[in-house]
Amino acid sequence: MANVAFLGLGVMGYPMAGYLKKGGHEVTVYNRTTAKAEKWASEHGGAFKATPKEAAEGQDFVFCCVGNDNDLREVTLGADGAFQAMKPGAVFIDNTTASAAVARELGEAAKDFDFLDAPVSGGQAGAENGALTVMVGGDEAVFERAKPVIDCYAKMVGLMGPTGAGQLTKMVNQICIAGLVQGLSEGIHFGKTAGLDIEKVIAVISKGAAQSWQMENRWMTMNADKYDFGFAVDWMRKDLSIVLDEARSNGARVPVTALVDQFYGDVQKMGGGRYDTSALLARLEWK
Repeated sequence: MANVAFLGLGVMGYPMAGYLKKGGHEVTVYNRTTAKAEKWASEHGGAFKATPKEAAEGQDFVFCCVGNDNDLREVTLGADGAFQAMKPGAVFIDNTTASAAVARELGEAAKDFDFLDAPVSGGQAGAENGALTVMVGGDEAVFERAKPVIDCYAKMVGLMGPTGAGQLTKMVNQICIAGLVQGLSEGIHFGKTAGLDIEKVIAVISKGAAQSWQMENRWMTMNADKYDFGFAVDWMRKDLSIVLDEARSNGARVPVTALVDQFYGDVQKMGGGRYDTSALLARLEWK
């Protein structure tokens, strides 16, 4: 068992850190709001520290799941950042969905220790059930050392390539989700407008080529106009902005993704920034 730190106790990080503790590791947490870190430590029996630097000191593995590139730089490279205290041979594992550029930047900054970019997919439910998919970029030997620990909160962990490849794979994931949710929204909207029984429609088409995770897990709430749960539209727009920035940089053409990003902007204007990403249907039906 390892000595582990976890930085960032949001809706994802809080349960992920819990699964590391359940896996038998000694876990120390840090959160910008100290009261939340104290609450986690009280619930799980771990420790908490006031700064990322203090939390990272002496740890074998340091995990991180924060909001964006700037948050990530603050908790790693800042004056009280974790990189100031990482012990030689330790591994920093970043679960934040961030840019490939910042992943490479942090990989370069990790001198006497190792770095893996390891964004996750599965949303809040995946984190709470310890069933996330983890896409990792970094050195294979480092990955093999870290994988047994990452497995505590994951159902699938894959090494995708060198540093930055994890973040690039997460971008592919979000591109696919954006197109699928828009297609499902249009399908349900079309079916309802045409007077079809959507339950019967989904029961049939979900057994054919149109089947997807989104269809299986979201059609019912979408049909009931319920969106107050799940992966927020605000977060999806953050992720898609990373995708579109990367596409501009590497020359990839992602016209559908760019269009769906605009549609999510419409949902935000409707007051749905915290709605689940399946709220694209609400945009089609908004009067």
